[in-house]
Amino acid sequence: MKRTVLALALFLLIPVGALAQSLESNLIDAVTLFGNGQAARAREILQSLSVAAPENDAVWYYLAQTQWQTSQQEAAETSLKKAVALDSTNFWYRRLLGRMYLMQNRTEEAMTAYERLVKAFPDKHSAVYELLDIYLSRKEFEKALTTLDEIEGQRGPSEEVTRTRFDIYTAMGKQEEGVETLEAFNQQYASPAILSMLGDYYVQDFADSLAQVHYEEALAIDSSYMPAILGMSEVYRHTRRYPDYFRTLDKFFGSEDIPASSKTLYLTNLTRAIDPKILQLHRDGFDGLVQKTVEMHPGDSTVLATAGSYYYGTGREAEAGKWFREAADRFPASLGQTATYVQYLSLQKEWPELQVRAMEAYRRFDELAFLDYANMANYELKEYEAIVNNCQEVLSRHAKDKTIALGALSMMGDAYHAMGQSKQAYKAYEKALKLNPEYAPVLNNYAYYLSIEGKKLKKAYTMSKKTVEAEPDNATYLDTFAWILHLMGKDLEAKPFFKHAMLYGGKESAVILRHYATVLDALGEADTATVYRKQAARLEPAE
Repeated sequence: MKRTVLALALFLLIPVGALAQSLESNLIDAVTLFGNGQAARAREILQSLSVAAPENDAVWYYLAQTQWQTSQQEAAETSLKKAVALDSTNFWYRRLLGRMYLMQNRTEEAMTAYERLVKAFPDKHSAVYELLDIYLSRKEFEKALTTLDEIEGQRGPSEEVTRTRFDIYTAMGKQEEGVETLEAFNQQYASPAILSMLGDYYVQDFADSLAQVHYEEALAIDSSYMPAILGMSEVYRHTRRYPDYFRTLDKFFGSEDIPASSKTLYLTNLTRAIDPKILQLHRDGFDGLVQKTVEMHPGDSTVLATAGSYYYGTGREAEAGKWFREAADRFPASLGQTATYVQYLSLQKEWPELQVRAMEAYRRFDELAFLDYANMANYELKEYEAIVNNCQEVLSRHAKDKTIALGALSMMGDAYHAMGQSKQAYKAYEKALKLNPEYAPVLNNYAYYLSIEGKKLKKAYTMSKKTVEAEPDNATYLDTFAWILHLMGKDLEAKPFFKHAMLYGGKESAVILRHYATVLDALGEADTATVYRKQAARLEPAE
């Protein structure tokens, strides 16, 4: 309050001419500060000016902007309304008020403000288009069409208006009327864009001959118009004229004006959508599109990765690996390219290289997911000590993160057990269960390893029971629990759990099948036991 009184006192001491000059100078200073990103400082000056010169509409206008920028939305709206009240003939004041409503998702008020704005300033076409956007966002299609009529009445027919009118009719479910709009425009004006839109419509309607006529007409006007080129290629693809299809697409993939992202998007969608038999039948042609893309954009990481995905998706994993590796090697700072190659190596079970690459990636990006991949490779390579070391490093760095520590202790326990160090394994499991007593993976493994050693079966039973209660359809957990029941001499109780496991993947595990056969033998069901043993034997090589 003291600052306001002081500001008034100072202005009262300044002559009228000097006052106007000082006001203008301060206003310029405030606008300059605002333009330089110092909205808070600008707001302070403008607030003082609004007290000293409350009839100055420009002060309120700029004050509103600084208030908005500093998250004082209500104050900004109030200030802007004062500016509008002082000068309702100022287009920019009223337009900003409408935009404020839009930014607050107050579309009803925004629509009203813009309708009044357009009525007051019919020659301001930018406001008309902004009002059109509001109508479209609110699905006020009839009003939108009327607005388009007004635009056309002022400026004449245009591609933009015609395309918008077509989109509106399509949204209204009146696509035939939209097509009539395109055709009417096409009769008066030569437009590759409108002709291509017509071609696209007829392609979707499976009228390939009509589509071709329109694409050809578009290309006769502009032979390099890419939407028409792509549309024509689709006509050729639909009609199985693949030599023409590849010849036409060569213009697209061989163009320096088309960004690599557009080409990779096309290839990605094509690989997903096209019949694999067609891909195989015309493999050389499709391969050529990929190779052309790489030739045109050899330094683009996404292009290299897309090439890898293409070859992987067409069943050529080894070829795909070359591209994934090149992308990872050429762009070592790219987390995405590195992750893609690491995932590829894991899917291909290339354990030695995965071990090296995953550890390099972990050191480079400090992402724990890469360490998990490295430990996966270590496990398959039986390098259990490396797993323990990795887990100890994780614990030293993330001891306070219970979720991370839990995973590390669980993995460490498994590694110790694989090394034959049961005591160390059980210590790790105990620490894990202190963090989360209900953690099923640790409960299951701990219980199963105890059962293998024939130790502490009651404890094993209690832990395993928790896992089955938590995940009653998990075949691995069901097997552990049923096997413990068997070891406790409860074969009749064990049988239903094995039967349930058979329904949820148990038949895919030789271990579970052998366990079930043992229980069936104990129950005197030797014939059935033999059937399951034979199934287990057939799976043995896979395990």
